[in-house]
Amino acid sequence: MASAWWPCLILALLSGLAASGFLRSPSRPLGKRSLPEGVVNGIEVYSTKISCKVTSRFAHNVVTTRAVNRADTAKEVSFDVELPKTAFITNFTLTIDGVTYPGNVKEKEVAKKQYEKAVSQGKTAGLVKASGRKLEKFTVSVNVAAGSKVTFELTYEELLKRHKGKYEMYLKVQPKQLVKHFEIEADIYEPQGISTLDAEASFITNDFLGSALTKSFSGKKGRVSFKPSMDQQRSCPTCTDSLLHGDFIITYDVNRESPANVQIVNGYFVHFFAPQGLPVVPKSVVFVIDVSGSMHGRKMEQTKDALLKILDDMKEEDYLNIILFSGDVTIWRDSLVQATPENIQEARTFVKNIHDQGMTNINDGLMRAINMLNKAREEHRVPERSTSIVIMLTDGDANVGESRPEKIQENVRNAIGGKFPLYNLGFGNNLNYNFLESMALENHGLARRIYEDSDANLQLQGFYEEVANPLLTGVEVEYPENAIQDLTQNAYQHFYDGSEIVVAGRLLDEDMNNFKADVKGHGATSDLTFTEEVDMKEMEKALKEQDYIFGNYIERLWAYLTIEQLLEKRKNAHGEEKENLTAQALDLSLKYHFVTPLTSMVVTKPEDNEDQTAIADKPGEDTEVSAARSMAYLTSYQPPQTPYYYVDGDPHFIIQVPQKDDAICFNIDEDPGTVLRLILDPVTGLTVNGQIIGEKGGISDSKTRKTYFGKLGIANAHMDFRMEVTPDKIILWNGAAQSTLGWLDTVTVTQDGLSVTINRKKNMVVSFGDGVTFVVVLHQVWKKHPVHQDYLGFYVVDSHRMSAQTHGLLGQFFHPFEFEVSDIHPGSDPTKPDATMVVKNHRLTVTRGSQKDYRKDVSIGTKVACWFVHNNGEGLIDGVHSDYIIPKLF
Repeated sequence: MASAWWPCLILALLSGLAASGFLRSPSRPLGKRSLPEGVVNGIEVYSTKISCKVTSRFAHNVVTTRAVNRADTAKEVSFDVELPKTAFITNFTLTIDGVTYPGNVKEKEVAKKQYEKAVSQGKTAGLVKASGRKLEKFTVSVNVAAGSKVTFELTYEELLKRHKGKYEMYLKVQPKQLVKHFEIEADIYEPQGISTLDAEASFITNDFLGSALTKSFSGKKGRVSFKPSMDQQRSCPTCTDSLLHGDFIITYDVNRESPANVQIVNGYFVHFFAPQGLPVVPKSVVFVIDVSGSMHGRKMEQTKDALLKILDDMKEEDYLNIILFSGDVTIWRDSLVQATPENIQEARTFVKNIHDQGMTNINDGLMRAINMLNKAREEHRVPERSTSIVIMLTDGDANVGESRPEKIQENVRNAIGGKFPLYNLGFGNNLNYNFLESMALENHGLARRIYEDSDANLQLQGFYEEVANPLLTGVEVEYPENAIQDLTQNAYQHFYDGSEIVVAGRLLDEDMNNFKADVKGHGATSDLTFTEEVDMKEMEKALKEQDYIFGNYIERLWAYLTIEQLLEKRKNAHGEEKENLTAQALDLSLKYHFVTPLTSMVVTKPEDNEDQTAIADKPGEDTEVSAARSMAYLTSYQPPQTPYYYVDGDPHFIIQVPQKDDAICFNIDEDPGTVLRLILDPVTGLTVNGQIIGEKGGISDSKTRKTYFGKLGIANAHMDFRMEVTPDKIILWNGAAQSTLGWLDTVTVTQDGLSVTINRKKNMVVSFGDGVTFVVVLHQVWKKHPVHQDYLGFYVVDSHRMSAQTHGLLGQFFHPFEFEVSDIHPGSDPTKPDATMVVKNHRLTVTRGSQKDYRKDVSIGTKVACWFVHNNGEGLIDGVHSDYIIPKLF
């Protein structure tokens, strides 16, 4: 993460305190007494302040929200903040009626034991984090008595990375209601001097922004302030809802009279290096692209679109090739070719004709690319002063050829031999991201997720732009011998234009008079050495601007960077080396009070006159993390980026509601043989129906019986296509033509606008063009089981191309709908609280529970928390469940 071109730091907050309306005592009318404006559900948020202090790129951020319960009953309120994945939380305090409850950072296992002890005593509240694309969500809820005031204060820190020539602070603002005193305040102090400073908001026009926003910079100091009045926050002149919902972005850069800058405070130093005006080093780049069947549709089109744009941006002195891998490997040219206009045109034609097919042979695709680059260098086919890069994109795991991740890593490591970087792009979530990241890191590159979204092609282009312009190769930063200790990374394969190299360390002799630093690297035309000399006394005078500087910021910057790099090294370490790296990172995390993947913050806070323990964790990129919203439950499920709907098990229907980061579930209790309408879309012609099966030997006691879907019918009237799926086989009809497939094969069937992929004994993925994707999961039980039999699960993972007229037990939920949950209270099962839900103008009693999502692992599944609607979904579904019974499968 410390490499010079790592993507810009995104300083992001979702600021605000949401009056969730969860009541600890029975709700009753507030009466006719007048309440101040800005009160929602009895809670007035009277102040929200986001204070950011940035000193020498190191950001110290404090989010403070103050509220009062104006209702005459106790209320539960939630505080939500979104912060960058690259940030470490350093503190959280909760103040209720003047009494402060602080957070303490502890080793993860110690925190976990404390938390589990609280759980066993029934005294739990969830203080949780969830991963998004660039952000993590921090949520804490607390019960506030009538008339009581509460203050939430969250602090986090991070090092801003330079990206495309700028440092960017991206604040996601969403206070959820009008706030009497709302303020964003950013103070920036840069010893090099500030060259540019700007701010903009996505949720209001520049004319309006002008009166609420002030920004200024002079010399070393810059300031941005955003203070909208309550009237300016309104979405319309008479509205009571807030328009503060979107992005507030601050960008800046510093003066670069010298390519390097060294700062020293209290025995710690930081060295920034970003030369300008150097010619670009020519590069040889091989794009290694996954074209397996799972890339079908939008993924393939977006990849091709990005490659075409990238080809347009290539410089004529560059060399390139394109390698495609599926079950086997296809190469555009036998060797690297120069990026002449003629060759680029031929490459564009090749890219336009790419189509998806077959399996995923990552090993052979990478080995062809690496060998091609090595051969071009050995045979002097590329300029001596040039650099090589491999960029690999895949959306799945290797499943043909050499498919063992550790063996692929070994092959790649041996072939590259440390000579050039490998960058791995993981498209979507159905892949082993840890493998891609580990392989990239040990070859001086990095991995990046490409999120399945409408802007995936822009994500790919943006990544290429970061590595398109190398200015130096083989960069080494050197300091006087025996003068420093505890140095962070000081050697880099590449320095890319628009980025910055940052090195930090400790001085052995704090009383030295001069400090010298050399940066050496290979440029496009010559070898370069940049020398920076620091007069310690002059440095001392320059850093007296204490009003803009927060504490021992260089020491904390050094600790942040050191922890970040130790955690990165740890990903590829084993045995004693891994234990040592873990111990060092843990020691620093505890010493500097950082919430990292090795630590948790524990907050003990009051609830109903008893201590309640909450816990905040730092999730990893591939880790499923907590995403609970209220204090009554804690889950371990991370909602995906897009909504999902599925039915599995008894049969249990699960509806995810993305606006709420939550889910609703219900069961349908019907006799075996019954066929239920799951999806009907008269516009696209798509229908999905399911037939229920029971236990072996007929119907058991109706109170204890288990029923499942044993047969699914998927049809598209416009394509004259039908598919019948059972646990034994899959029958497809194209018009009158029939074909039968088994679950023992891994096979992909494609035709215009349709793709069917069977993954041996696991699941089947069915896609109708771009925007409609279903997954059928196969559940197999022991063949001699006396009661149970094989059954199916049905998952809708993409429905955005289905029409607004779609209906059915699942289909009706493809359109946005609202629900509110309140009055959470103990139910008949002490582990599953009950609550009141208002949905579709019905007031229902619902129960907190969970179901399993079997898409990733058909044997174990992933637990999904949901609000269970009783009585066959009555009040949630349109009409009653018997309205969805149909006479036959098609």
